[in-house]
Amino acid sequence: MSVDLAVVDPKAPVATKLSPQQTWDEQLRKFERYAVEIFTALGPELGTRATREASQRFIHALFNATNGFESGRHTLNLLSTECQSGPACREAHVVEGPIRFLGLCERHSFLLFGHAYVGYVARERIMGICRLRQLVQLLTVQFIGQEMIRQQIADAIETLLQPLGVAVYLETDHHCAHMQAPSRPVSHWMVWRGNYSLNSALQAEFMSACGLEG
Repeated sequence: MSVDLAVVDPKAPVATKLSPQQTWDEQLRKFERYAVEIFTALGPELGTRATREASQRFIHALFNATNGFESGRHTLNLLSTECQSGPACREAHVVEGPIRFLGLCERHSFLLFGHAYVGYVARERIMGICRLRQLVQLLTVQFIGQEMIRQQIADAIETLLQPLGVAVYLETDHHCAHMQAPSRPVSHWMVWRGNYSLNSALQAEFMSACGLEG
């Protein structure tokens, strides 16, 4: 459809383009209306003092629970290494855990949480303990499957540090599993890469350092 610009009144008010924040607020209000429809269909009364703002709190909670990786892999570059060359960086065995993580199950959107234990054998770069914790939390605050968390953590460490080996051990728990079987135990997931996959003594050292044996 064509528009005849000659008929536009030059004195008519010009529509102001929405700022990013205004657009964001508009989107939030739309999502909150969707949440009201869902809650109404499920039965809770939304007009009480306790539930009056339930839809807003629900939507904001979803964004907070999935914002860890919103800027993509570029965000990983902010997790700088503390040692990038020299003898002190080589062959160091770095182990950290438990690192508590929290995200949303990609299958049912319920909470998925647990603890991660991470280890690596440095080649030329070392990432400090605080950075390792930030890395795990950054990668897990999103919609994610528990089977993939360990792989993503290992992939990120390999990308950032190019280590000689990476180990990731997870203890995971999530609400959707408990709804299906209330007494279902915590799941355990492990990945060995590089030197860890070839050296059982190194695996035992990692497990011992994490306090996972005995």
